Amino acid sequence: AVAAALALPLGIAMGAFGKMRALFNPLAVMGSYLPIAAIVPLTMSWFGTGELQKVMFLAIASFVILMPLVVKAIDDVDAVYLNTAYTLGANRWQAVTKVLLGVAAPALFDALRLTVGVGWTYIILAEIVDAERGLGSLIIVSQRRGPREHIYLVLLVIMAMAFLIDR
Repeated sequence: AVAAALALPLGIAMGAFGKMRALFNPLAVMGSYLPIAAIVPLTMSWFGTGELQKVMFLAIASFVILMPLVVKAIDDVDAVYLNTAYTLGANRWQAVTKVLLGVAAPALFDALRLTVGVGWTYIILAEIVDAERGLGSLIIVSQRRGPREHIYLVLLVIMAMAFLIDR
């Protein structure tokens, strides 16, 4: 939700307005080369080792994935829709809110869905960091003391939760 709250408006603005794209595109390109695992120690130094660190790690990792997908969804809107809107008297704001968002809505939803799916893969990384309780703790304890089958059980639980949320 944190990533979507930031990436959706920024990605829509970058896709709709050339000046916004020119301003933020260098950051987007740098972010695409960022190794996600490298964010873990960074978020630990910023937010400590509690739940806030895990949330912020997932938010940053999801933002890096979601923002380019939002820009692409806006870019993929056929110009004929915008030209028709302008011919009918729409201003720039109406073209963005009514036309771009309306036509791009299915692609934006798919981008959110994909990002949530990828985010579930990062949950394991987030959960293992300084795990004192929860699924991450079960993985660490099972790895150290056994039974190792519990690791598979935890992974199955996470996959089942992700599948149900996706549905």
